[in-house]
Amino acid sequence: MSNTQIVLDFIDAWNRLDWDAVVAAVAEDVIYHNIPMEKVEGREAAAAVFTGMQAESMNWEVISIAENGNKVLTERVDNIGLPGGKKVSLPVMGTFEIEDGLIKEWRDYFDLATFTSQLA
Repeated sequence: MSNTQIVLDFIDAWNRLDWDAVVAAVAEDVIYHNIPMEKVEGREAAAAVFTGMQAESMNWEVISIAENGNKVLTERVDNIGLPGGKKVSLPVMGTFEIEDGLIKEWRDYFDLATFTSQLA
């Protein structure tokens, strides 16, 4: 399976809110970093962040995707439905580094003000 397909399958798992598949796709020692926020290290800590947002729906639209070696770059719009009917639509650039078929590092770059203004 290509690294691009690994990332697309990961995104599909998010869109299905399939937390078991999401967590299974990351390495035990994954590094997950939403750049405007604190970095998270380890599968268990990352899983807590993934499920902690309490998303009720998810639709990540992939605008562009590119693979170079073990890196996959994504341009996306992450549409997230949150409790209380709140919805967030967030432009994101993501970098995924794949090792042994798992996501070893994941960095997302987005504007925090765009995110927080939609929560108000």
